Amino acid sequence: MIMTEAMVVTEHARPHHNSLCCYHDRFIPGLASIVEAIKAHDCHVFGQLNHRGALLRRSVLNMEPVGPSAWKNPNTGDEVRPLAIPEIIEIQKLFVEAARRLCQAGYDGAQIHAGNGYLFQQFFTPRINRRTDCYGGSFDNRARFLIETIRRVRDALPDFPLIVRLSASEFTAGSYTEAEIIELAARLEHEAVAALDLSGGSNESPQLSKYCIQPPSFKRGCLGPYARPIKQAVKIPVFVAGRVVDPEDAEALLRDGCADFISVGRALYSDPHWCLKAFGRVNAPIRKCIACNLCFERLTLEKDVACVHNPMIGTEFEALERAEPQLFPALKTAVPKRVLVLGAGVTGIEAARAAASRGHRVEVWEKSATVGGQIPLAIAAPDKLEVEPVWTYRWEQVKALGVPVRTSTTATVKAIKAFAPDFVVVATGARPRPCPFDISGLDAAVRVLHAWEVLRDPAQIASAAAVTIIGGGMVGVETADLLTLQGVRCTIIEALDTVAGGMARNNRMELLDRLVARDTGILIGVTVEKARGTSLELRAADGSSRSIAIGDCLVNATGPEPDRDVVPLLEEAGVEYALAGDCYRPGDFLSCLRDAWMVALSVDHRFRNAGASGVHAP
Repeated sequence: MIMTEAMVVTEHARPHHNSLCCYHDRFIPGLASIVEAIKAHDCHVFGQLNHRGALLRRSVLNMEPVGPSAWKNPNTGDEVRPLAIPEIIEIQKLFVEAARRLCQAGYDGAQIHAGNGYLFQQFFTPRINRRTDCYGGSFDNRARFLIETIRRVRDALPDFPLIVRLSASEFTAGSYTEAEIIELAARLEHEAVAALDLSGGSNESPQLSKYCIQPPSFKRGCLGPYARPIKQAVKIPVFVAGRVVDPEDAEALLRDGCADFISVGRALYSDPHWCLKAFGRVNAPIRKCIACNLCFERLTLEKDVACVHNPMIGTEFEALERAEPQLFPALKTAVPKRVLVLGAGVTGIEAARAAASRGHRVEVWEKSATVGGQIPLAIAAPDKLEVEPVWTYRWEQVKALGVPVRTSTTATVKAIKAFAPDFVVVATGARPRPCPFDISGLDAAVRVLHAWEVLRDPAQIASAAAVTIIGGGMVGVETADLLTLQGVRCTIIEALDTVAGGMARNNRMELLDRLVARDTGILIGVTVEKARGTSLELRAADGSSRSIAIGDCLVNATGPEPDRDVVPLLEEAGVEYALAGDCYRPGDFLSCLRDAWMVALSVDHRFRNAGASGVHAP
């Protein structure tokens, strides 16, 4: 079954510019087309109906935050207006009308979203609901809004199945108890709800949202222990979500008696063919979600949903024949080309996978003795081993395709000409950037290292050492996370007004909470002018200056610079090439994999015309 998520029941409660809407009959034909497309694949479809209530944002379509009581949205600072009883009744009717539209569009049922910090949960939790009327106070009163809504929908559509999503726990003080959520589940069963779908937390803040959209530090199937007592208390089916990355995670939850059905979300962004692969209908490895939460972050920022592991999400390139071209030998290119890939990091290996799968004759050269590029750096920090599938998924396929990967191989003009490639993918990555300020006056007793050196060998810094890290991007804060875990005292200096700005906020806030708990110093909006002796001279945005002690080691984490040393050799050899990944522009896995995939797929087009020749600008 597919659940089309977070559908809007009123034009006054749209959470995003691109929300799926269900508040007017004019949306029924469009919804029906979605249903038709889903059911063509022997799949049921339910529609999730939602009202964000107090979590509506004035900054998005000027939506007014409303809720059970006066409150302030922690994410935005927006004041929340309490709903009057007539408004509560009107919202209940809006859910009835939205469910009717789903039924008319051909949906198999509806889900009422009463979890993750949205309106129904706001009424149920005593930490937010401070009403003194019939919708506040006692358990019965706090549950009334949801129960009455369920009854109204059931009265209007008695044969239309309803599922209710709940947060099994809010994971914060002052919220409802385990006994209360179990009692609510039992009440919903009594109201003839067809099933319960369990999530956790609240999207009101990153500290609580991480229980809805979990970072990689959370265990696989993390909500299972919270779902189990609820499942044991009811006879209707129970769904559970929460860090289900591969089929084994789902099977473990079923085996442990936590649920009857498994809700899979982000894993389907990472691999839209997850289900076919799980059931053995597609013989290819699953691209495992790495919980980077870029998808959720971009949605929150009103951008298109993207996926690090699946950079072609939402395009025609997600089709199985494009995503897994090695499975379709009949669709291989009619005119195979000789493709040389320079660099055996993630970018180069992805380009090799995609090009070889299309039937091109591919070879990879790597100047170092090992493959993987920056992958060892990416997985060095705590909880980052979950990132490894970005590499292993591609490396295993390249090996299976028989692509030669030659390590300790230096590209020279002579070697390139001898190989005679039709096309070269330059994926030589990036290298550490020199320290961006004057360190000539630094005391000889202070060690200077790059963050990459530290991530490769953190043991070279003693556990009692004091370290200053220049650069508070993702590399800088992950270096601090790794070092503070082994007892090193760290201070991070960042010129911008935030640290780890490239991380999704759920992941970032959890990491920063860990650093603060370990007494990590974080200075933002500060630039380093120079090093002198054992100190750094700093200047703040307001022009004020100060000096701080460096400690035992100065770690440069100011980011890499492109490695394009091979480009003049390619120009001299007269071969056509394109830059991909960090050697084009240092970025993240998303930009590297998108570059690699698109450059590899462009090989066919580049040589479609027989007269195509010469060196093209990258």
